[in-house]
Amino acid sequence: MTFKVAIIGRPNVGKSTLFNRLVGRKLALVDDTPGVTRDRRVHAAKLYDLHFDVIDTAGFEDAGASTLPGRMRAQTEIAIREADLIFFTIDAKSGLLPDDRTFAEVVRKSGKPVVLVANKAEAKGAQGGMLEAWELGLGEPIPVSAEHGQGMPDLRDAVIAALGEERAFGEEEDDVEEVAASEVLIGEDITDPDAEPSYDDTKPMRIAVVGRPNAGKSTLINALIGEERLLTGPEAGITRDSISVDWDWRGRRLKLFDTAGMRRKARIHEKLEVMSVQDGLRAIRFAEIVIIVLDATIPFEKQDLQIADLIIREGRAPVIAFNKWDLIDKPQELLAELREKTERLLPQARGMQAVTVSAETGRGLDKLMDAVIRTHKVWNSRVSTGKLNRWLEGILAHHPPPAVAGRRLKIKYVTQAKTRPPGFVVQCSRPDAMPQSYVRYLSNSLREAFDMPGVPIRIALRTSDNPFAGRAKKR
Repeated sequence: MTFKVAIIGRPNVGKSTLFNRLVGRKLALVDDTPGVTRDRRVHAAKLYDLHFDVIDTAGFEDAGASTLPGRMRAQTEIAIREADLIFFTIDAKSGLLPDDRTFAEVVRKSGKPVVLVANKAEAKGAQGGMLEAWELGLGEPIPVSAEHGQGMPDLRDAVIAALGEERAFGEEEDDVEEVAASEVLIGEDITDPDAEPSYDDTKPMRIAVVGRPNAGKSTLINALIGEERLLTGPEAGITRDSISVDWDWRGRRLKLFDTAGMRRKARIHEKLEVMSVQDGLRAIRFAEIVIIVLDATIPFEKQDLQIADLIIREGRAPVIAFNKWDLIDKPQELLAELREKTERLLPQARGMQAVTVSAETGRGLDKLMDAVIRTHKVWNSRVSTGKLNRWLEGILAHHPPPAVAGRRLKIKYVTQAKTRPPGFVVQCSRPDAMPQSYVRYLSNSLREAFDMPGVPIRIALRTSDNPFAGRAKKR
């Protein structure tokens, strides 16, 4: 990318809508309610032949530093310092407000090049607001409609004029994200079933951090990366957008996704919270590892278990972080109890990694990342067909499938068809008659025999085509 653009302005002028327009996807949450955006979000953007990074920011508000609006303003000031160019956005429909004049002075003092964007220019009466915008002394206002995509050619020309052609143009970089397809066996196809390649610890990894509101998700990410990147505080439900943060850990590139707290459906009434939770679910589908942050003072509530079950059903690799461990009086007793509850309440991924951490003090973060790497290795694990069928011989000798309706079920062979998570195909005589209890037995035996704790295992039952099916029986 050649340069970085920060979109600045007071609340509800259409900054996130403009961000989505430049990115080409609806990443940032958009609503008529002022102050939807709270954290700053960075993403690759494109404006015709210009390629750059764009930063979506919270609405600039004049408030005390200790308040939530004040902390949001501090994040926006960081975005101004990081940016090479500022899109100062106003609402042309409502005209200039006192806050616009105050924040224009802040932007002017930064010394950065500024493009004055007059958004909502398609509205009736917007011409008066555009004429008022000249009073800010930030140059000619560029009339645009972020919602309808009007005025983008003029915005492109203004960017080139502000930065110069040499700075504005650069090489394009591809930033493509893929979502795992939902099939019977979720995961990546295996080309050679007999190969067992070694784990590649240089590949980038995507990690989502999820949990109930006020469990400490944003604080945990800030503690991991060592900076106040995400907005935190004692208020529950601060995070709304799913924010991605790039981080290098021991030379490996990681992308951390902070998500909004997920409450029970019955308690979610506001449209904005519904959108926030949907954005968090999307982050889970994009992720490889999902860290489930539980409040150690009130762990394993019903919502925690539902979140964990959702992650396992999506085929992601879960790791549990028991946060706020510094508030526990009797840690040894509670640790034994939590381990027992983890095994009993989450049998879908037996042996799940669980680590005690304190995001506030930084305790246990290295252990958490070690658990993440171990789980990721298991999630990528592959077993050759030869080993699987030798294992199957022992299983059938020890505990063969039961007889259904007086007919014995036959299992012919097993092979691994997918990884991420491990997915196996079992060739048998009557897949529809195979009891689920026996499928669970095979899954648990696979987990123990090939050391695959803590990740979902998929088993698909198949049968070979019968060449005599449909033919009349000879007399």
